Formats: sequence, C-alpha cells, structure tokens
Amino acid sequence: MRYLVKARVKPGRERSLRQAIEDGSLGRGSIAGDEYHYNMEQARQAEDGSVQWVETCFCATPLAEERPYWEEYFELLEVKDAHSRKNCRHENGSEPWACCDCDCTAKLEARLAASGSGFLHNLKRAS
Repeated sequence: MRYLVKARVKPGRERSLRQAIEDGSLGRGSIAGDEYHYNMEQARQAEDGSVQWVETCFCATPLAEERPYWEEYFELLEVKDAHSRKNCRHENGSEPWACCDCDCTAKLEARLAASGSGFLHNLKRAS
C-alpha cells in the first residue's frame, strides 16, 4: 500500500539526518533497505517546513517497520492512504506484492514534485 507521509524534522536533528542520508545509515537494519534514501530524494518541503513523501509499506499497521527509523529524525504529523485501498491490487487481493512493480508511486511522486521544494537540497543547504 502507498502512504502519503507528512512530517517535520525534529529540532536539532537536521545535521544528523543529513549525515545518515549521506553515509547510508538511514534505515540500516530495516527490511525496507534503500527505500529510506529514495524517499528522502523524492521528498518535498512545504513553506511551513513540513516534509512530504510517498512511502510503500506492506505492514498490517502503516509504517510498523519503518516508523522507529523515521521517528529518530522526524515528528510524523500524518500518515494516510495515498489512494483508495480498493484500487490497490495488493490490498484487494488481486495481485500480492503488486506495489513492488506498480506505477502508482511514480504518478504520486510526480504530483508531489509539483509542490514545495526538494527536501534533500534544502537539508544540505540548511545544515
């Protein structure tokens, strides 16, 4: 399932987040692997400082695996379904693990890219 995540970097964690992204330690030990770095590359920052990205997660509870890794650096403000579950082939049972090869993430990220500014660029500038 795809989730739209809205978060804010915890005060004082910008530099350590940038370092974790740069050295590849963000998400180390998670089954989600390189997704953390990819999510940060795609993330957008709004004028109010909040950050949004599209997250793929197969857990019964949204971001059950990823949440501890994200919460080290972010206050998660909102995690919501990015689209209707009835349209998700994985969720409706028509194709298990369909999110791995689904084009809906690219569509959602393209829509998100039209808003705000690149988070990773802003993070590097700020820290």
